[in-house]
Amino acid sequence: MRGVGSARAAISIVNALPLGVGAAVGIEWPARTTAYLDGDRPTIARASVRPRSSSTRLVQAAARASLDRFAASHGGRLRLVVRSSIPVARGLKSSSAVSASVALATARAAGAEPSPAEVARIAAEVGRATGTSATGAFDDALAGLVQGGVVTDNARDAELGRFEVDRRLAVVLWVPGRPHPRSPTVRRRFTREPALARRAVDAALSGDWIEAMSANSSLVERAMGYRYAALHEAVARAGAVASGVSGLGPTFAAVAPIDRLRRVLRALPRSGRRRTARWSLAGDDRDPRGR
Repeated sequence: MRGVGSARAAISIVNALPLGVGAAVGIEWPARTTAYLDGDRPTIARASVRPRSSSTRLVQAAARASLDRFAASHGGRLRLVVRSSIPVARGLKSSSAVSASVALATARAAGAEPSPAEVARIAAEVGRATGTSATGAFDDALAGLVQGGVVTDNARDAELGRFEVDRRLAVVLWVPGRPHPRSPTVRRRFTREPALARRAVDAALSGDWIEAMSANSSLVERAMGYRYAALHEAVARAGAVASGVSGLGPTFAAVAPIDRLRRVLRALPRSGRRRTARWSLAGDDRDPRGR
C-alpha cells in the first residue's frame, strides 16, 4: 500500500517557550513523504531522506508512532521517501513539517485518514521524545497542515483558536546561514519577561496577529541576542505591515502586500537566503493515483 503526505513550513506569531501557548501560520514551502507498506514483517526499512540534515531519527520516530497508532494490527515493512527543502534549524518549523508529513503518509499507507490535529499530535509527541522541541511545537505542526493561523496550548496539545490572514498579503523571508540551538537548551532564557510574553499571547487569542508578532519578536530578539531593530525599520519603510523573528530564528519574516514584496525583498540583507512565500493553502494532498 502507498500513501503520500505533505506538511508545510510556518512562521511564528507567538513562541510557546515562555508560557506554553504558541501561534503560527503555515506558508507554501512543503515537506513531502511517500510511504510504502507491504509484506508481513512489522519493521521499518531504512528511510530515504533528502536532505540528510532532516533528522533520520526524527523520521523513524514519526513513522513508528504512526504505525503504532494506525497499523498495529497488521504490521508490514515500511519504506519511506522523504523530501524537504525547508532549511533545518532556522526557525521555519522544518522538524514539525517533516515529522507531520511522515506520520500522515504512513497513516495513509496503512489505510487511515487522520485529522490534521491527530497528525500534529503525533509530530508533537515525537518532537518531545527525540528532544527536538521543548514543547513539542503542536502549533507549528498544526499550522503546516491547515489554512490560516492557529493558537495552541502546547502543554495539552490542544487548539485554542484560529485567526484569518489576509490573502492580499504574503511573506518575505531572510534566512541567515547559521542554525539555532535546540529549544530545550535555551528554554530558560524565555522566562525572564512574562509580561511581554502574556501580551503576545493575549493579542494572538484576540486575533491581533500583527501585535502578537511584534511583541513576540521583541521577546525572542532579547532572549537570543538578535539585533534586528534596523531590519524592522527597513522593511517597514519598504511597505511591510508586520515583521519578526520566526521560531528561535535566525530567520526574519516580513509580511507585506503582494504588490510590495519586491521592495521588501530588496530591503533585506544580501547575505544568507532571501525568498517570498504565500500563505499556506493546505488542503487535500492525497495522491490522485491512490494508495
